[in-house]
Amino acid sequence: MRHRVRAAAALVAAGALIAAGCGAGSGTNEAGSPKEPISLRFQSLAFQPESIAANKEIVAEWNKANPNVKVEYVQGDWGSVQDQLVTGFEGGTAPDIFHYESSYLRDFADRGNLLDLNDYLTDKTRRDIRPAIWDTATFDDGVYGMPFLLDAFVVFANKKLLDEAGIKVPAPDDPWTWDEFTANAKKLTKQGRYGAAFALKSPANRILNLSLNFDGKFFAQQDDKSQAVFGAPEKVVLQRIHDMLYKDKIAAPEAIGMGGADTLPAFFDGKFAMVPSGIWLRQQIIEQAPKDFEWVTIPALKGTSQTQAAAPQTLSVSADTKHPEEAVKFMEFFLSPKNQARLANGDAMVPASQGALDDPVLTKTPGWEVAVASGSFLQKAPFQTVKGYEEWKNKIANPSIQEYFQDRITIDQLGQKLVKDGNGILERYQR
Repeated sequence: MRHRVRAAAALVAAGALIAAGCGAGSGTNEAGSPKEPISLRFQSLAFQPESIAANKEIVAEWNKANPNVKVEYVQGDWGSVQDQLVTGFEGGTAPDIFHYESSYLRDFADRGNLLDLNDYLTDKTRRDIRPAIWDTATFDDGVYGMPFLLDAFVVFANKKLLDEAGIKVPAPDDPWTWDEFTANAKKLTKQGRYGAAFALKSPANRILNLSLNFDGKFFAQQDDKSQAVFGAPEKVVLQRIHDMLYKDKIAAPEAIGMGGADTLPAFFDGKFAMVPSGIWLRQQIIEQAPKDFEWVTIPALKGTSQTQAAAPQTLSVSADTKHPEEAVKFMEFFLSPKNQARLANGDAMVPASQGALDDPVLTKTPGWEVAVASGSFLQKAPFQTVKGYEEWKNKIANPSIQEYFQDRITIDQLGQKLVKDGNGILERYQR
């Protein structure tokens, strides 16, 4: 590859300094540090207090150990990062290193905005993360992000209400099926209380993720082009949730327009017995739950499988950075096993690093066994490689799925929108 020889030479010259995260490569002296001080901008999307603190601490540690490679911490925001990055890449003001999610990297990689990390990553870093997780940030053989935090869709439950209903908490190796989850939600539904509450404010990613439980893929490749599809496998999870809302009336309709943490007040109040959500919600529960509130983490549900999409949070490097080698070395320092454990603890998520999984800072957190088990069935999903997925999701899937869950359109009308209207968008990306 185009920088392989240069990168290899830099690694040999830097030696042990690389392992310590020190910058090396072209423009460096014999000690492995740049001849002249340089500055890098790192944009983080951390939003929970513990996670922000961990981010800033790691950056400070790097800066102390690497005085000639100064990293500036920039606080980003999940709600505006997409538009901000598009504008930054077009105007040449994008950060050198930035935090995002693997699902959104494809379009930026296709536009040439991202550095192919293949030429810079050390073998140690590559071995520390499972190939299936690397695949989520790999497009056309280029690696455009380093995965570090994994999420999975699990179920949080009010322990007192489970005990009263005689419902046992399943073990990670013996998860509930969707049928068992539905049956237990019926047992837990009483006057003034719903057995379950699905937060579905932006439902597309969640539904596509969970539909993999029944081999629902929503996209197929034909003549090297992606097309939206909607058959029986894609309908299963949608119909099950819809039935819980309107047929069985065991899921809360008011939760449809909520974001993940919006369900917590009613959960703590006993109005929602079970809250399916990402594993990250553990941190919010830990912080916000009343002292006498007992809760448990129920493993991911099983259809024909427990398969879910691995859509890890990632760090990427801008293709326009003037210091690619130093940027990648900072990234590898920032995402070392020890530091990934700190970051995962701050967000109550699962680290992509295999070396971080046994770190005591994580093993002591509530629901940790369930969280670790979740990492075993995560894999790259078809939608993660679709060109134009982001526009398909925002313009077609999210509003159409919302309509369906509001009982304003039928399942077949939803399918028509996802396929007919959706393919009209995808065609523009594949001409």
